[in-house]
Amino acid sequence: MDITSQQIETYQRDGAIVLRGAFGGWIDVLRRGVEANMQAPGPYGSENVKPGDGGGRFFDDYCNWQRIQEFTDFMRSSPAAAIAGQLMGARQVQVFHDHVLVKEPGTPKATPWHQDMPYYCVDGMQTGSFWIPLDPVSEENTLRLVLGSHLWPRLLRPKRWAGGEDFYADDSQFMDLPDVEGGQYRILEPALSPGDTILFNYRTVHGARGNTGTSRRRAFSARFLGDDVRFIQRPGRTSPPYPGIGQSSGERLREDWFPIVWQAA
Repeated sequence: MDITSQQIETYQRDGAIVLRGAFGGWIDVLRRGVEANMQAPGPYGSENVKPGDGGGRFFDDYCNWQRIQEFTDFMRSSPAAAIAGQLMGARQVQVFHDHVLVKEPGTPKATPWHQDMPYYCVDGMQTGSFWIPLDPVSEENTLRLVLGSHLWPRLLRPKRWAGGEDFYADDSQFMDLPDVEGGQYRILEPALSPGDTILFNYRTVHGARGNTGTSRRRAFSARFLGDDVRFIQRPGRTSPPYPGIGQSSGERLREDWFPIVWQAA
């Protein structure tokens, strides 16, 4: 798809943008990949509904794009990297990882407000995460994003999704979540059809309500890195953890693990 200068400006200013019909030809491919993922979860697969959460099922898993062919095809052959590269203002784009999130009908468990960046072993502004719904979503169960939060001076204190515990033992470098729903901030929460997507910066605060309706809410995320992204040592085990990566803070991400999949002309 053609990316306009206005869309680039919107993404840089707001840290998030809705793109209608960007991946219409890829939805069935990704649905097959999600089914394969749920039938055979990877080592990071997780069930996030615990006793007392009200029932239902909230499944997520990540870092499967190299073993599930449908995800491999999307990361390497879809227009995702080119779209992200243009909106990020990058000269080249690397794969970071994929993420599957499935909330079955009747699942009141919410995805808490958070930023992705504090969980990651990377830092930089040229980042892009696609949230691609594989089922129609309404304003009640869509992704919610706090516009402009990617420009906040400090990162939010990361928490564990299932239980709400602190993610790192030493989290003094992070800030507490402000009252993002008190009316001071702009919240983007669009209804979306399969083929639509949201691209957002890793620093953009986002979350989602539960899925209390009668239909599934499957979503696939594809995450990419631009030129200014560097490895950073966090105060504990990151998510994804990438054991054995063997990098030091300030280094570019190694291309054998995070291949370049798009370059500007």
